Amino acid sequence: MAQFAERVFSGVQPTGNLHLGNYLGAIVKFVELQRTHDCIYCVVDLHAITVPQNPLELKASIREVTAAFIASGVDPRQHIIFNQSQVAEHAELAWVFNCVARMGWLNRMTQFKEKAGKDRENASVGLYAYPCLMAADILLYRATHVPVGEDQKQHLELARDIAQKFNLDYAASIAANGHGEAFFPLPEPLIQGPATRVMSLRDGAKKMSKSDPSDYSRINLSDDADAIAQKVRKAKTDPEPLPSDVEGLAKRPEADNLVGIYAALNGETKPEVLKTFGGANFSAFKSALVDLAVAKIGPIGAEMKRLKDDAAYIDGVLTDGAARAKLIARENMAAVKDILGFVR
Repeated sequence: MAQFAERVFSGVQPTGNLHLGNYLGAIVKFVELQRTHDCIYCVVDLHAITVPQNPLELKASIREVTAAFIASGVDPRQHIIFNQSQVAEHAELAWVFNCVARMGWLNRMTQFKEKAGKDRENASVGLYAYPCLMAADILLYRATHVPVGEDQKQHLELARDIAQKFNLDYAASIAANGHGEAFFPLPEPLIQGPATRVMSLRDGAKKMSKSDPSDYSRINLSDDADAIAQKVRKAKTDPEPLPSDVEGLAKRPEADNLVGIYAALNGETKPEVLKTFGGANFSAFKSALVDLAVAKIGPIGAEMKRLKDDAAYIDGVLTDGAARAKLIARENMAAVKDILGFVR
């Protein structure tokens, strides 16, 4: 396989009301990756409209996600932050990939079945074809690595299948146009860290979610110190003290979740946390978790609020990022058109 310059691409949906799960599961990884990789971070607003959106809320959510990136430590001068709809080549390459991907591949996508539910006939075509757009997002920049959670691994595998089929179907044209034996890389998943999956503070068996009716189920990135402290103290636990090893967390989902959150926020492993707190009761552990969460999340929320109040700055970051993304996207899309045999 041809050699490709390493580049990270990741997209975050502008869902609004970002919480601790979004931060630990994705955004904190972005900050780490920018130290070692060339990174492109995209607010995927085209993906958002696969289900109905309120236009005013969508605009606010795009800015909120951008503010969260910057407040968390992503540097928009050194790396690219932009919203997907400003770079038309995403949609253009997605159409090409609609013609490369096979119906059987898309029919196997479990996330469509989950999101569409029983009324699949009423789901949008966009929701069904979403994985082709996701593949286009990644491969438009010929990205080699994508930080993903477990729920997106299947979509990344599809992106690899699409890249491989394109490379095989157009092998002669790829070579004739001077691109060697492959035009697209087969992007690799980056699954990092101890807490890529953060659970509800009210139910350790459910993922932390903005759609949960109880605000006490999650720590929002916009929460102030008092709200963070109150939610941690009220988090569901069990009557037993913390175990001394991770095996003792196996049938204790709430304890496992809180230990995992502490570990991720403090840059530790679960065994390291239990080495410190094993045998302690939950009141002592929660006090330490309150102090840690307030110290780590509080400043991010304050900076997000400041940035969100400066829409002109946020929009400037997105416009600048889109302009830089377009330079890469146009060149690669032009090459795709030449490979396909389009007249330009």
